Amino acid sequence: MSTNPITTLSTALGIATADAGLSILSSEEGMDFNGRPTAIFRIGLSPDAPAERTLRLELSENFDFNRPELLPEMTAHLRDEAKRLRNPRPDAYVTMAGMPIIFSDFRWPFHRSVSGADTYIVHGVVHVADGTDSLLHAKISASMTVTFAEIVPAPEQPYAETFIYSAIRKTLDQGQLELLKSVNRQPVPVTTRYYSRWQKKFFFSDTDDQTRQQFLLAKVFWLSGVLGKSQPVWIADPRDAQYLNTTPEELVRMAAALAATGLVTLSAEKEGGAEFAAVTPALLARDAEFRSRLQEALDLTKPAFNEEMRAGHTNM
Repeated sequence: MSTNPITTLSTALGIATADAGLSILSSEEGMDFNGRPTAIFRIGLSPDAPAERTLRLELSENFDFNRPELLPEMTAHLRDEAKRLRNPRPDAYVTMAGMPIIFSDFRWPFHRSVSGADTYIVHGVVHVADGTDSLLHAKISASMTVTFAEIVPAPEQPYAETFIYSAIRKTLDQGQLELLKSVNRQPVPVTTRYYSRWQKKFFFSDTDDQTRQQFLLAKVFWLSGVLGKSQPVWIADPRDAQYLNTTPEELVRMAAALAATGLVTLSAEKEGGAEFAAVTPALLARDAEFRSRLQEALDLTKPAFNEEMRAGHTNM
């Protein structure tokens, strides 16, 4: 009798998540873009974790991550998820421009483009998350070139989610995604310009201490203060480090400097030590500043070309 691939995957993932201090809350069969079966898992820090403190993991049903070339990154992914799940909203991020966002509805793994282009595609959605009932969002079609795919160990979520999220945030910073209440899918190209083969490292943004501190203040304000009811958030997230072209250790150093000013508080050791920070009343008092930055970031995503046409300022 043949072994059920999803049962085999569930068993392997159950061991891996337990080693990372995680629990599988549920599993179900899914379907990728081409109609092939996938396995969808909902993971949390404990079997009774509330829905908002869980994350979704989707893998091809026959995916074997226990191979030597794949296991280290899967292990690192689950280890990082265990820390990310301590955030009040583990699916929430901020951009360098100061925009709080949530990633959702990504359908893994990558699939080949149906338009004839020599690329791999993954679809998802990014939402504005400013503590209101904002409907602003962008449907994403992130494309990875065949050349770029050669550096990715597997076209699966744990091996690509980090750089896809960084590329989307970078594209938002450049004002190249339009956030609307309803919108067609928009492209986010992921090419080798984001990767140094020599250094074996991703590059998305050049930042300095001031930029990183500004980013951390926005992250703590929105994710701890607005969305998290002042609960601490993980400020040493490797995804942020990659996006900012720095290291988790540098982000911890930046957070310590901010704590000295009274704008954030570092968590007790039992919550992860200096890797977690919470908002203070002094930072919350700067609400108008952060909402102004958010509006500027949103204005950047509005197509000026269309606005000029509406005003009759074009010569077409």
